[in-house]
Amino acid sequence: MAPRRQKIWITRTQPGADATAERVRAMGHEAVVAPLLAVRAVEDPVIDLRGVAALAFTSANGVRAFAEQCGERDLRVFAVGAATAQAARSAGFKTVLSADGDVEALAEGIASRRTQLRGAVLHPGAVEPAGDLAGALEKHGVEARRLILYETGPVKLSDAEAEALVRADAALLHSPRAAKVLAQVLKSHPAPNLRALGLSKAVIKPLARTPIAVKACPPFPLEAALLNLIDRGP
Repeated sequence: MAPRRQKIWITRTQPGADATAERVRAMGHEAVVAPLLAVRAVEDPVIDLRGVAALAFTSANGVRAFAEQCGERDLRVFAVGAATAQAARSAGFKTVLSADGDVEALAEGIASRRTQLRGAVLHPGAVEPAGDLAGALEKHGVEARRLILYETGPVKLSDAEAEALVRADAALLHSPRAAKVLAQVLKSHPAPNLRALGLSKAVIKPLARTPIAVKACPPFPLEAALLNLIDRGP
């Protein structure tokens, strides 16, 4: 029997939201694109690559922000997850190594190759990153720097928009910050039947005390695995 057609709320930032929506529609479901976060570029960032041996990206947004501001593509890239790694390759980076997991997994992967690095690891990212990669790298004895290129802020939903969105069968979450915003939305607009499907345990954690039907994440932080959860729930 064919899976039930469901309404799936895509909460991630653009342009990733549209790509996820296409995959959800290809599965036969209705995709509603309504990001809970918006990315805003920092004006006139100073990018200093002196002494930098590699770049580390923890999101596709970080890749896009760096690529828009700097033409350097020869540095080695370390990335969290397949989606971020693919974004780096699409941006033209030639050597991209991926670590599936979280910021700590990426730090461990970089640390295992520290003898190959002749300089610092630069982490281009947000004002408030999802994790402290530079700090994690320094604990492993790897010189690291942060480069702030953008900030991510919550999207204000009207009461009518929120009421319509929380009636979805499931909300897809790609970051802990999006989950935090969703938790705030659900305080004013309860949705006991909503299923929250997050990319990882860290992503779903901010909803721990939120009364909803399901809080689930796949065994691996890959979008394909996340989408598989759609047809497995009630």
